[in-house]
Amino acid sequence: MFNLRPLPLLVPLLLCAPLRAQDPLPAQTPVAAQQARPAAVSDAANADSAGTVLTVFPHPDSARFLVSGQANIIFQAHPGFHSPYSGPNSLLARGEYKTSLLGTLFTGYQLVQNPRFDTDFIFDLEAAGGRGVSEALGLGGFTNLDVVRNPNLGSEPYSARIQLHQTLGFTDKLVDAPRTQFSLATKVPERRLDLRAGKMSLPDVYDQNGPGSDSHLQFLNWTADDNGAWDYAADTRGYTYAFIAEYDDIDVSLRYAIALMPTVANGIDLQWNLRRASGQNVELEYRKTPFALLPERVLAGRYKGVVRLLGFVNHADMGTYRTQNRLALAARAAGNPSAVPDITAHAPTASMKYGVGLNFEQELPADLRVFGRFGWNEGQHESFAYTEVDQTFELGGDLAGNRWGRANDKIGLVGISNAIKRDHQQYLALGGQGFLLGDGALSYAREDILESYYNAHLTRGLYSAFDVQLIAHPGYNQARGPVAMFSVRTHVDF
Repeated sequence: MFNLRPLPLLVPLLLCAPLRAQDPLPAQTPVAAQQARPAAVSDAANADSAGTVLTVFPHPDSARFLVSGQANIIFQAHPGFHSPYSGPNSLLARGEYKTSLLGTLFTGYQLVQNPRFDTDFIFDLEAAGGRGVSEALGLGGFTNLDVVRNPNLGSEPYSARIQLHQTLGFTDKLVDAPRTQFSLATKVPERRLDLRAGKMSLPDVYDQNGPGSDSHLQFLNWTADDNGAWDYAADTRGYTYAFIAEYDDIDVSLRYAIALMPTVANGIDLQWNLRRASGQNVELEYRKTPFALLPERVLAGRYKGVVRLLGFVNHADMGTYRTQNRLALAARAAGNPSAVPDITAHAPTASMKYGVGLNFEQELPADLRVFGRFGWNEGQHESFAYTEVDQTFELGGDLAGNRWGRANDKIGLVGISNAIKRDHQQYLALGGQGFLLGDGALSYAREDILESYYNAHLTRGLYSAFDVQLIAHPGYNQARGPVAMFSVRTHVDF
């Protein structure tokens, strides 16, 4: 039975819990979770057009350094739901509630302040506490991006980012750029090469989306803020060591990254030998959509749109679902009816996993933005670093609160449909376990998610949001669910 008595105790917790840090301006939102969520264009800024201050402390653009922070506290709960059976990696069918806490201190210093050859040093310190419901198990699209999947890591602070960012300008013509935690220059060459090296999260740069990338001011679900089928290189907390080269021109950007993979699926240790394991990523971004071709009186020029095409190839010590399924079925045929496949029970091997993703966003009249993602990976090799999704579709949007006199409030709605491939389905149906899923059996169906939120700006730097996620077929299992997840989020930008 779902016990509501402890809920009033969360009010002082949400107000007094340890705070974290985010950036002042167009903030990027790192997420301590398994998938650290940075941000593309975040909704946090020094002030809006009416002069309303959106951070606790001022952050002048003229300063050579940046010190900012964020705190994010999320309370989540779900009532009991239908479940004729469950396994060790199932979302718990009884009602439960959990609170997560995430704090980040962002620091940056411009070693070279020449706009054509700007050099930034970035260092971020982070701490993640609390838990996710069911220890973040049982869903391909989990409901809280801030949750670290391995609670044994503890809540001690850790270095989230340590990197050098170098700009190489190819022209003297400068354009305005928002100052973020990851790039301190406010003027940059129109054509340039950006180089990054060090510790980072790949979503700091890749798969960014204005309405759908910031779990601290927007959606909470993993597969709402990231492409679920993109199994990007990362440790358990979502970070890796990488080198990124990005070419930017007027309407086009092209990015390439090579990054360290974990030694085991969802592991905290990274494989430093690039000959044995690596994650390589390419993304093409085009900042014009078909709306830009419409006549001026309709939409052209005033409403921005972006399309991004992503491709990735991972090399790592990964097992294959089909091979382990065959071994389990052979063992059952040989007289061991309890044999189940184990994706980790394979000889060391260098396997390759690859996939593609499409990401778009488009401004529309009346303060409305729409966005979407499609993702696909080959699904034969084990889900290794992000989540157990082999295909995903996402479509949603957000609306600013100008119509009701609250310009810094947002309301958002998104629909997501996740899937896994046939070999992956059979693996779970035979009782196999991944690092997230494993009900002991499976009656397969797509995992469909509908999420909506209202995010309110309460006062200087303080936001509060209410979020609801309705999930059909949790863990791709039509025998279980549906389940409703309710969330209250408190966020502070320092």
